[in-house]
Amino acid sequence: MTALGTRLLTITVDGEDYTAQASNVRITGAPADSDFVSFEDAANGGKREYKLAFTAVQDPATGSLWDLLWSQAGSTVPVVVKPAGGTTASEATPHFTGNVVITEPDGDLLGGEANASTSARFTFDAEWTYAAKPVRVTA
Repeated sequence: MTALGTRLLTITVDGEDYTAQASNVRITGAPADSDFVSFEDAANGGKREYKLAFTAVQDPATGSLWDLLWSQAGSTVPVVVKPAGGTTASEATPHFTGNVVITEPDGDLLGGEANASTSARFTFDAEWTYAAKPVRVTA
């Protein structure tokens, strides 16, 4: 068994590595809102919705994760989350892949509270919805 640590996770969005700009990266699941639930859906426990949730640094420079959100909202992009880092997926260190729809967050998008620290940075929180359940890649 390989328990996940809190320092190795990496994330790529549309082929670009954003690990240095993101923190608190999570894949979340919840029952999906639906006006229609088929008998098959009900028998399988109901529809589920998966999200890529993260906190990231506000960096308005071209090519940043913030810029991707600002300029590409509404686009569907591939995402790879590697909770144990590494370049090769395995049974012990799987990667999770899928396509997400970039959406602007509710709440803070730019700016924030003053802080006397020279290393503090403004951040934003986002949740992007997966098109389907993420795929666990082991090879």
